[in-house]
Amino acid sequence: MPLTRREFLLDSAGTTLFASTGRGRKPAASQLFRHGVASGDPLTDKVILWTRLTVSDSRFWQSYRWVVATDPSLEQIVCSGRGETSRQRDFTVKVDVDGLQSNRSYYYAFESEGQWSDVGRTKTLPVGRVEHLRIAYTSCSNYARGYFNVYKELAQRSDLDVVLHLGDYIYEYADLEACVATGRINVPLHETVSLDDYRARHACYKTDRDLQEVHRQHPFMVIWDDHEVANNAWTGGADNHNDGEGDWQTRLSGAVQAYLEWMPIREPSSVDQGIYRSFRFGDLLDLSMLDTRLAGRDAQADNTDERNRADRTLLGYQQESWYHSNLVVAQQEGIIWKLAGQQVMVGQLGTNEMPFNYDQWDGYPAARQRLFETVEQAGVDNWVVLTGDIHSSWALELYQDPFAEQPGKALGVEFVTPAVTSPGIESRLQADMAASSLESLLPHLNFVDFYYRGYVLLDITRERLQAEWWVVDNIESHRYATDCLRALQVKAGESRLLPAEHISSSRQAAAAAPGFAPDLAFLRHWRPEPIANPGQYVASRNQP
Repeated sequence: MPLTRREFLLDSAGTTLFASTGRGRKPAASQLFRHGVASGDPLTDKVILWTRLTVSDSRFWQSYRWVVATDPSLEQIVCSGRGETSRQRDFTVKVDVDGLQSNRSYYYAFESEGQWSDVGRTKTLPVGRVEHLRIAYTSCSNYARGYFNVYKELAQRSDLDVVLHLGDYIYEYADLEACVATGRINVPLHETVSLDDYRARHACYKTDRDLQEVHRQHPFMVIWDDHEVANNAWTGGADNHNDGEGDWQTRLSGAVQAYLEWMPIREPSSVDQGIYRSFRFGDLLDLSMLDTRLAGRDAQADNTDERNRADRTLLGYQQESWYHSNLVVAQQEGIIWKLAGQQVMVGQLGTNEMPFNYDQWDGYPAARQRLFETVEQAGVDNWVVLTGDIHSSWALELYQDPFAEQPGKALGVEFVTPAVTSPGIESRLQADMAASSLESLLPHLNFVDFYYRGYVLLDITRERLQAEWWVVDNIESHRYATDCLRALQVKAGESRLLPAEHISSSRQAAAAAPGFAPDLAFLRHWRPEPIANPGQYVASRNQP
């Protein structure tokens, strides 16, 4: 059974599990591939592959090759290609590999100038009847605030279908005090405001070996929050965009361009269309990745009258319509679980009259009401909201009005992930006091923890969805302990949170990508075979 907070504290106090001083970790595969490899946005027949080439300042373009195989040693090659990248996209590489088989693990690598990247592993989505999925998600990974031990834990789980990152993948702050305290120095040292600044900050994060390793082992589905641009961002500005920091639209454009260059995300034909998108995992799960920041959010309200305006929107009306249609279609097509990966808490925090945080859905009650009405009127069942942003762990049942004497049946449930490194309440005593206070105030709250960093594991079957909060006891060094803080489940057809009977057991998984690059000597003189049907594969000629 999961440990209580007290049991975990007692057990971990004298433990030094997963000690790491870099032993067993290999240096970067080459000087060209210093930022690792990554994959993302898998579909049933395709996946995005990503890397970045570190070249001399005199270069304007660089050619590369890529290879995909069914085995970790890259002997059973199924497709390959070549392309070019340039300074105009910061020498990042993105390949949309097509023609793959569904629900299968693949291994890949890049080559340029005779140097090979590390070998990455990825996986396509299933089709048809699906019995079991395992998804992990986290958010809020501030490089300057501590070690990415949470990423290390995720990298060591070889049984995940995909990892979701729900925003604040980077932070724009200078954070000089934190840099000095942890020894993890941001690049650039100042706050990011320009395209070059955001590129440099992304590059800084991707030098971290734990971040590289989790990307190397698992495909990601990502969505941004505010700190990829600036704190409390909305379409027209941000709290942390001040005088002297230039034009907001120029800053926003630079941040978005750097994000699309440096993240393993399938790029939209136009950023104006947003990066919200959906994924279908056979008949078991429909996942919508929502953008609560930049797609159409109105400014945060300054007062109650503004907050309660009926025309206010958090998603933007175009995304609202798109998501509401997705929910209705998934229900009509008999998809069992309908998940939404998004940034800010949907459930009520505080009372109806006095919400605590106007940056959350509480600050946009009319938009939330429209969402709830869609779920209720369309008879959407098994609705689960996955949330990041607030550096803490929560489990709530979602009601139109949880404070009513008879709130009725819950519309769905919401699971909030703790952060990778960003701080919650640093005092354990104060964190527990705050949790106890909220548990007595909020009738729809099942569980909350403000102290630990970690991630949420979703173990999903046709009969139930189980959420497990896996946490680490410190991020100040690579010596840490880890355990499951809480495990809850919701049964299909219900919207009630129940204690899990036991922690889900690991399932048989594909072999991990090797910790040391395999012997690629046989590939040194290898050339991609001509593609008989050019439409079968997308070979990536990265154009600016």
